[in-house]
Amino acid sequence: MTLLAWIAALGVTAFAAAVQGSIGFGFAVISVPILLLVHPSLAPVPQLLMSFALTVPMAWRERHELDLGGVGWILLGRLPGAMLGLALLVLVAGEVVDLVVAALVLAAVGILGSGFRLRRTRATECAAGVFSGASAIVSSIGGPPLALLFTDEERTGTVRATLAVVFTVGIAITTATRALGGYITAGDVRTALVLLPGLVAGYLASGLLRRHVNPRRLRRAILVLSTVAALALVGRVLLSR
Repeated sequence: MTLLAWIAALGVTAFAAAVQGSIGFGFAVISVPILLLVHPSLAPVPQLLMSFALTVPMAWRERHELDLGGVGWILLGRLPGAMLGLALLVLVAGEVVDLVVAALVLAAVGILGSGFRLRRTRATECAAGVFSGASAIVSSIGGPPLALLFTDEERTGTVRATLAVVFTVGIAITTATRALGGYITAGDVRTALVLLPGLVAGYLASGLLRRHVNPRRLRRAILVLSTVAALALVGRVLLSR
């Protein structure tokens, strides 16, 4: 990889971390498809490994607005979801990963942009956990199914804090499952360490942005950017054949 590619990767990582630090999700949805376009080795596993450095301080920063109701059911769903994701990962290889990531991103954009409202019940919380766990294993993108549960939550601090707790535990489950399955390499760890300063910079910037950003406008921007990146990913796969 060239120096310019690494600089671009750090910039994308910082921007994605600032977005998630501001509204509670968006790090992987933005960074994974874009970084796969920059270089295949940059995603999706490094984003999974870096996420602890984002979700743990977010949960602590917003701890006073934390809503633990339903968190247990979501995390319960992450366990079978991780197993399902590992089974899918065995079947996914090479450029198919790019197509799976693109499909998941476009599906997330479609659902989040449709205005669909998902009522929070034990069943929907557990189901969201399953889908989030499976998606996180395959693509490191586990946020959109959970974001649907909090669509009607007006307190953005509560969304950020609650999702941060769910992500922290969920990432631990996903990382352990991937590691046990042999799907984390030394190269993934090195890439995560190189990109980590960008993530830290983005998180620190979110401390200022979250007080001034319009969550709805930022969400729309995320949907547009993610759609463009996912379509570009599909285009690259098709052109390479």
